[in-house]
Amino acid sequence: MLRITLVVTPHRPQCAMKILVFVSLLALACQHRGDAVRHSMQYFYTGSSGVQNFPEFVAVGMVDETQFVHYDSNTEKLEPKQDWMKRVLEVDPQYWGTQNNGLQGAQQGFKDSIENVKGRFNQTGGVHLFQWMYGCEWDDETGEVDGFYQFGYDGEDFISFDLKTQSWVAARQQAFRTKQKWDDNDEIARWKHYYTTECPDWVKKYLELGRSSLLRTELPSVSFLQKTPSSPVSCHATGFYPGRAALTWTKDGVELHEGVERGEILPNQDGSFQMSAELKLESDQAGDWRGYQCVFQLAGEKKDMVTKLHKDKILTNWEASMDKTVTIAIAAACVLALILGVIAVVIYRLKKAKHQPSPVPSREVLEELNPKA
Repeated sequence: MLRITLVVTPHRPQCAMKILVFVSLLALACQHRGDAVRHSMQYFYTGSSGVQNFPEFVAVGMVDETQFVHYDSNTEKLEPKQDWMKRVLEVDPQYWGTQNNGLQGAQQGFKDSIENVKGRFNQTGGVHLFQWMYGCEWDDETGEVDGFYQFGYDGEDFISFDLKTQSWVAARQQAFRTKQKWDDNDEIARWKHYYTTECPDWVKKYLELGRSSLLRTELPSVSFLQKTPSSPVSCHATGFYPGRAALTWTKDGVELHEGVERGEILPNQDGSFQMSAELKLESDQAGDWRGYQCVFQLAGEKKDMVTKLHKDKILTNWEASMDKTVTIAIAAACVLALILGVIAVVIYRLKKAKHQPSPVPSREVLEELNPKA
């Protein structure tokens, strides 16, 4: 199970939130690496307490690692983040009204529930996050589906739903009471139906609406970077789509593992992705570039993109010679973090109203976590 640990600095809450968002994006990209035919839809709900200059509640929807909707407690309005989402009324004429009503209810529910969960941990002040992630994956080749429904608190797992066993798993002692109640809930069959039927149906609808964007294929530009002559050589690929790819080093056609450090897939501001893989050469190999190749593999592409390593292709001055695309992409990751606000990949459940694309939090969930509700 995915776990994200949040380290909060009392005097720098904004920094902590940016780090959390950034790690969340890394986790998203990593989940689907090298998967050629699986498509996903994920929703992230986060309630916060004690965080200055950030919304108390944020909800974000993602399809294939691409943000398509955003809501926060400042605007109290669900907004499209992709042009193709403006056509969603063709699929559901009541979409925006229904979603806004549900999210406004969730906003109040999260505000009340985070106080209740704080009480379970005997906490009063400080910075705290109450998190929920749910969604599904659909394999467009085999038809296989998988669902995930997870709650978290302060960056740690709290409770999650296991679709295979159709039961709740309490990750913390404070969640055991909730597990006992929800395991006896006859709504489990309804949740299973959402994750195995309704959620995949909406994945297909979103993919059709955003076909020209979500189903496109773009190969990256590849460059070699090296800080000093004795530093590892980094193969950097940027501008590719979709965000399911692998980057490896080979020597005379054989994949290298020792001395290779692979980075995560990161988002660019334009919706494409970037990633790096470093190769550390032994002292007796330094300067000998013969036979080394950087191999990029993009999901859905049968042919690999192979770039041979040549000394004259290496950019050696990190500050001045780095490809401008790399610099822009790194800055874009920070900008995206600010736009997304407060999201976290750890865990929240929503009861899906029939025929609605984005489930609305069930009354049972809010009542259990907040007795006052």
